[in-house]
Amino acid sequence: MRISELLSKDTIILDLKSTSKNDVINELAEKLFKSGNVSNLDKFKNAILERESESTTGIGDGIAIPHAKTSAVKRPGIAFGRSNKGVDYDSLDKKPVSLVFMIAASEGANRDHLEALSRLSVMLMDDTFQSALRKAVTIEEIVKAVDLWEKARLEENDAKENMNQTQLTATGKSLKLLAITSCPNGIAHTYMAAENLQKAAKKMNIGMKVETQGSIGVENELTAAEIREADGIIISADKAVDKSRFAGKKLLVTGVQDGIRKPEDLIEQFIDGKVNVYQAGMKSVGQHKQEMKSKQNPVYRHLMNGVSYMIPFVVVGGLLIALALAIGGKPTPTGLQIPKGSTWNQVLSVGAASFSFMVPILAGFISISIADRPGLAPGMIGGYIAANGSFYNSEAGAGFLGGIVAGFLAGYVAKWIRTWKVPKLLAPIMPILIIPLLASLIVASVFIFILGAPIAAVFSDLTTWLAGMQGTSSVVLALILGAMIAFDMGGPVNKVAFLFGAAMIAEGNTNIMGPIAVAICVPPIGMGLATILNKKKYEEEEQDAGKAALAMGLVGITEGAIPFAAKDPLRVIPSIMVGSMVGAVIAMVSGVTDNVPHGGPVVAVFRAVGNVPMFFIAIIIGVIVTALLVNMLKKPIND
Repeated sequence: MRISELLSKDTIILDLKSTSKNDVINELAEKLFKSGNVSNLDKFKNAILERESESTTGIGDGIAIPHAKTSAVKRPGIAFGRSNKGVDYDSLDKKPVSLVFMIAASEGANRDHLEALSRLSVMLMDDTFQSALRKAVTIEEIVKAVDLWEKARLEENDAKENMNQTQLTATGKSLKLLAITSCPNGIAHTYMAAENLQKAAKKMNIGMKVETQGSIGVENELTAAEIREADGIIISADKAVDKSRFAGKKLLVTGVQDGIRKPEDLIEQFIDGKVNVYQAGMKSVGQHKQEMKSKQNPVYRHLMNGVSYMIPFVVVGGLLIALALAIGGKPTPTGLQIPKGSTWNQVLSVGAASFSFMVPILAGFISISIADRPGLAPGMIGGYIAANGSFYNSEAGAGFLGGIVAGFLAGYVAKWIRTWKVPKLLAPIMPILIIPLLASLIVASVFIFILGAPIAAVFSDLTTWLAGMQGTSSVVLALILGAMIAFDMGGPVNKVAFLFGAAMIAEGNTNIMGPIAVAICVPPIGMGLATILNKKKYEEEEQDAGKAALAMGLVGITEGAIPFAAKDPLRVIPSIMVGSMVGAVIAMVSGVTDNVPHGGPVVAVFRAVGNVPMFFIAIIIGVIVTALLVNMLKKPIND
């Protein structure tokens, strides 16, 4: 498929009216919607903005490539917009953007579509092609330029089909390098980084082969022989890439933007001997990027890795149990009960089974974050033992607290065993046999004979205390949880409160998650309402962000309030904290419950909420408090 089949005259704007990033996205998305490429405009724009939140698609040199792969796209397509004045797009080089290609890929896009979209990304790396787009006077000239340059690109690819392989084996090369490029969507940045790495290598007389892991799949896959003969490997990616095949080779791990913007610098590090040899057990690419960007505490990072993998099991289990009780349950003096013989009992059992995986998964992925793959088995085994008190003669298990302890214990034990010096004969089986076996035995022994019973007792007492909270004590807890959720909007403090609520669901205590579910959505909806109530206090860009925040709040995404907090933290953060605290307290004293670890009105749609009227009343009051308070504190723009 050719790019000209995806880019039509109806989706080209020669002179963009927009002057801001969000407006450009809106203007081009509207074109794709009107042309029939996009079926759900709001969902598509949200997907574009979500991709932008990961890293800007303003790649520099006046170019931006906003893109998304979503079910909101009915037919893959491309929109092009040119700004004669330049747009502030938050680009990597901080310069205005004049050329914008918006790429819309459907979730079921075939290989031909995806290849055409990736080809456009690569073409934009060519200065002459950029110049042709800037000089074009008519829409027809834009289409012609795209068609001509794509034809030349296809002919070049045909002539150099095996260029990667010949580059590696060519004589006279001072160095032989391999690379892997990948990004979350795998549509644009993956191929742009590959193109620039190859160009830089050719210019520097370096042998280079690049494996791309994009939406098309893996292309130019590196062979075992190539890895063995290579002097080093570059991983330029913003998503996890398996590094196990590179053990013993010099390995440089970096983000995909570095492959696009600084390919020469990456290669220079190998020439200067600044790259270390990779040993199995180093952090994954995703973890490396996260650590470099936020410099998080390693304990928190390992914990959040476990939580991220645990949450789907809690969500599925909670929804299935809520669905079974809501549809198949019958009122009894002790609450909803499903009659014997009902099919809904099976649904309830599947939900309970999903819950049973929670602690082992939490422990396993905490451990794998610490010790890489050798830590998975001992972590999950330790988590299973922690969750089952029968191993250490306790009626109740150690719950999520025991799972956390088991995960960290397994991870650090496995990491310690990995430091042992062993005969070369045993080295190959260390990560797959010896480390998992010994670590599992050590963790199991420690839990069964030392830690299991004390942790189970603590967790049992905690659960009993929470279940029995009445009056003032429950209000204090709701105030604390509401403040934590709003304080950093998805950050470490927020996650601690969220994890606490999720763990209590698994223990049958759903009245903790109820107030949290309210607090989660109050900040974004409250800020969205604030921009509507008093537009004089918000710039046009903030008003647009307010609309997005409203939508995000409805589906329980607290991060929708972050743009406001970042710009005016001293007024916004206290306001959203007070609103969330008020909403959480109302929910707590009203007995609002939530069977799934999520928040916002969306959880009520899935019938996961108990006392729905008070759930919405708590949200509404919390939102109003937030909006009124922040507008009272903020001054008009002109003041």
